[in-house]
Amino acid sequence: MKISELRQKAKKELETVLKEDGEKLRQLRFDLAAGKVKNVREVRRIKKEIAQILTILKG
Repeated sequence: MKISELRQKAKKELETVLKEDGEKLRQLRFDLAAGKVKNVREVRRIKKEIAQILTILKG
């Protein structure tokens, strides 16, 4: 999701997306450890999105 799209969302929506991304990241880490994940860049993308959401929520 682009930063401009995130900035247009309401605070509640951002918190929901943050919770979902956290769960995705947790699941990806387990799958990565088990060797199920081929796309390791997905972890980086989700971490970046989480950081962007947290920055928007603080500001």
